[in-house]
Amino acid sequence: MAQNDTLASIYSQILIYERLGRKVCKFSPISKMIKANLSILQKEGYIGEFKEIPNNKGGVLEINLLSNINKCGVIKPRYPVAKSEIDKFEKRFLPSRNMGILIISTSKGLVTHTEAKKKGTGGKLVAYCY
Repeated sequence: MAQNDTLASIYSQILIYERLGRKVCKFSPISKMIKANLSILQKEGYIGEFKEIPNNKGGVLEINLLSNINKCGVIKPRYPVAKSEIDKFEKRFLPSRNMGILIISTSKGLVTHTEAKKKGTGGKLVAYCY
């Protein structure tokens, strides 16, 4: 059966595995959007290394978990956010200032909310993690 939102599925599976105390999470199917989100989470220190294991059905992602995530998820609907409105959504989705990240899809690719503020760009909200 096809999944409606694979990005939401991987975020919920990562959160479940983190709460269970597991060290490895395997997920299928894979997309460029999922890989880009995971690379941002890895760069920010929320997850460890992840690798793609090829198989006959499109591949499997194996993600090493570091037990650094308290909550994560996708933002639906994907709100358009201007550079001046980032603070408003930061207050809405994150518990406090300088704790957690918002992932924003801009014309220059996926970036965190702090990078979007520095570059002075807006975009659409994709996900949050803290």
